[in-house]
Amino acid sequence: MFSTPQGIPNLPDLTHPNELIQFGTQGLTIFLILTLLIGALGIVFAGISLALRRDVNDTRLWTQQWLTRYDFMLQILQHGGLILVLLVVGFFFSSTLANRYHHWEQAKVVEVARTVGGDRMEQSAPQMRYEIPQTFTYQNYIDGRFVTVEEIRQVDRFMTLAGSQVQVTLNQESDRATNRTIYRVDFSADYQVVNRLNETEDFFFEVRPPSGYSLLQNFRVERDGTRLEPINPGDYGFPFRLEPGETSTFRVAYLAQGSPRWVYNANGQLLSNFRLNAIAYFPKADFASGIAPTETQAEGRGTRFTWTFDDNVSVQNPFGVFTATNPVRNTGILPRLLLLGPALFLWWLLLLYLSVPIRLQDVAIAGGVFFASLLALTYLSRLLPASIAWVGVSLVLLFLAWGLGFSRQQSWAAIIATLAGAVIPVFGLLIPYSGLTLSFAGLLSAVWLAVRHWYGWMGIRRRVA
Repeated sequence: MFSTPQGIPNLPDLTHPNELIQFGTQGLTIFLILTLLIGALGIVFAGISLALRRDVNDTRLWTQQWLTRYDFMLQILQHGGLILVLLVVGFFFSSTLANRYHHWEQAKVVEVARTVGGDRMEQSAPQMRYEIPQTFTYQNYIDGRFVTVEEIRQVDRFMTLAGSQVQVTLNQESDRATNRTIYRVDFSADYQVVNRLNETEDFFFEVRPPSGYSLLQNFRVERDGTRLEPINPGDYGFPFRLEPGETSTFRVAYLAQGSPRWVYNANGQLLSNFRLNAIAYFPKADFASGIAPTETQAEGRGTRFTWTFDDNVSVQNPFGVFTATNPVRNTGILPRLLLLGPALFLWWLLLLYLSVPIRLQDVAIAGGVFFASLLALTYLSRLLPASIAWVGVSLVLLFLAWGLGFSRQQSWAAIIATLAGAVIPVFGLLIPYSGLTLSFAGLLSAVWLAVRHWYGWMGIRRRVA
């Protein structure tokens, strides 16, 4: 079973109705408080201005001097308030996009895993079993005293197979109903058994059908060309008798259908003269469980995996073939970038303030352009690599930043500030060398501000706000 994809915990998401109602209620309360506060300050300023109208030429009063700076303070307050609103709105906007993108990434991972998920088909190595009598001694309490009792029981013993030649052909199909990958397995194996005891013995050749299949057909067991039928339903132990040193050959074959992973399990027993050939007629086939094949080679439209153990060997893990999927790389990068979006916007805005004259409407437009660029990056990255998508979006951002200047010098200053404050930092968070790229962006910002203000390069007159 696969868990349902979840968003980032404790992160605001405006697509959730309950959170949207909660934010709206809190925002309305804050708006009413600010309205009352601004109204009260307006009444106070109006009263002071009315009182000073009686002597407008008296500039020695401290109130008159303070009111002369009121216009400048109001401009600062307007800019600060607008930036605060943009940061708050941008945070909720970015957090919502980050949560949605994280949800989409997890859904993509689950979808890829579901196509190759499910129980594996596992074929266990057969066993050659025989029974020997063994005496057991134990104490029993009879008639008020302990009595030693001897009992003869039949105890199972196992003999290793003399040789195993396994041939498996794997074909891959897609289930139209569930879009999941399934295997069609053609299995055949020849097992050689030898009586290494010094006397004639009755043996049982025990072999089980594969586990984890959805369809099994034509399962048959043959001894020296003669087909064997199980005596009891579900009992796949076939009795046979061998003279000392006598050899016999068993053949097991079947057709099966099941999950996209087929493995052979030796169950810890020793394998000798063992050879497994698995031919996978589909792309992206790879060996399973970390037991590397002895030989791997391309064969037609498929791949042949060969495991060969001439001498005795014990293999604890099941080994075989599975379908490898394309790795889902670079997950979590864009959600991290989106969460840092308000901080990047604040850094870019600071560079613009220190580079070119900025009006109130310029701040509002810059905020809209920046977060619109993040929105475009978020959805373009589902179709293209995020770094390539940002190159295209940044060209639009630089083109729009050119319009911040009234002259060529001002426009170039805005371009440099946009490169150092927005384009390069965002690009740095999208590539593996984030630390190096962000360090370069910080150095470029510091060098630009030093050259701009200390050396008077690109001298720019202040624009009236």
